[in-house]
This record gives sequence, structure tokens and C-alpha cells, in this order.
Amino acid sequence: MTNEANMEKLVADLKVLSHDAEAMLQATAGQTGEKMAELRKKLASALESAKTTCNQLEEKAIAGAKIADQTIREHPYESIGVAFGVGLLIGVLVGRR
Repeated sequence: MTNEANMEKLVADLKVLSHDAEAMLQATAGQTGEKMAELRKKLASALESAKTTCNQLEEKAIAGAKIADQTIREHPYESIGVAFGVGLLIGVLVGRR
């Protein structure tokens, strides 16, 4: 997997985790006790941190995509050449197996 694919998967996983954590917080809202209150506080803090990290990762991914798009638009023929070269190299390496 590429770094971009890993980042997209991480963002998706963080979104699922935050949704599940919010659902758990709502489900345990009626629970009382010192331990439960402490756990809910820790979970809420971790959830907020995960949301912040997710937003930062999304912003970085969008910025990277914009830079790549701008570079390709400024140098279209060079981009095609590099893509062709990488594809040819991968084809040769796979063909050797």
C-alpha cells in the first residue's frame, strides 16, 4: 500500500472509531459511579484527540493532492514520461518472475 492509501485508511478508521466511541458514550450515559465517570472522561478526551488528528491528516492529504495536481498541470509531458518509466520498470520487474 502507498502512503496515500495508508493515510486514507487511517482517516477512515479514525472516523469509525470516533463514531463508535460517541455511540458508547451515549449508551453509558445513564451509568453512574466514580469509575464509570472517570472512564467516560478519558474516552471523551481520547475521542477529541482522535478527531483532531483525523482533521489534521485530512488537511495534509488535501494539501498534498493539490500540490501534486499543480505540479502535473505545470509539467504534463514530464509527468507522463515519469509515469511511463515507472510503469515500464514495474512491468519488467513483474515479468522477470
